[in-house]
Amino acid sequence: MPKHETDLTVVDPQEGAASEDATLELSVAPAEAELQAGRTEIEQLKGERDQLLDRLARLQAEFENARKRAERERVEFRDYATGNVVEQFLPVVDNFELALKSGGNAEQLRHGVELIVKQFDEILRQLQVNPIPTVGEAFDPRVHEALGSVERDDMPDQHVAEEIRRGYKLRERLLRPALVRVVHNPNQKAD
Repeated sequence: MPKHETDLTVVDPQEGAASEDATLELSVAPAEAELQAGRTEIEQLKGERDQLLDRLARLQAEFENARKRAERERVEFRDYATGNVVEQFLPVVDNFELALKSGGNAEQLRHGVELIVKQFDEILRQLQVNPIPTVGEAFDPRVHEALGSVERDDMPDQHVAEEIRRGYKLRERLLRPALVRVVHNPNQKAD
């Protein structure tokens, strides 16, 4: 009878364990490398985050400082501008005080006050503050505020008959409207 040969490989148990450990080491090594790479990336991202947070804090501080500086400069400019305007009116105040101290009669006092009003008007003109035209002008609700009407037939309807309080403009900007009474002319028909 012929002999059958079988392929049996005899494995040394220590050799099999070493082979298994080598396979295990081969599969653990990439996982550990990935884990280490992940840790490195996390640390790098934490570092970038910390840098960005620091930069954000610095930018917020710079913005706050700039805002405070702008506010301080705005207050200083307003005070400077106000000081310049007030300085121009001080002679007017001085003249009013002199008029009050004078011992003249009513006519002399009136003349002195008229001069002060002219001085006051000149300062306003230099500051480009101009009175709003009123009496005889067509009523304009953008610059006139009507306090009532008066019936008159010697003036056109819806024109200003009387100025109660003067209005002013600073260049083209309305500072305050003129308080007026408006003509109601019953002889004119509304168009």
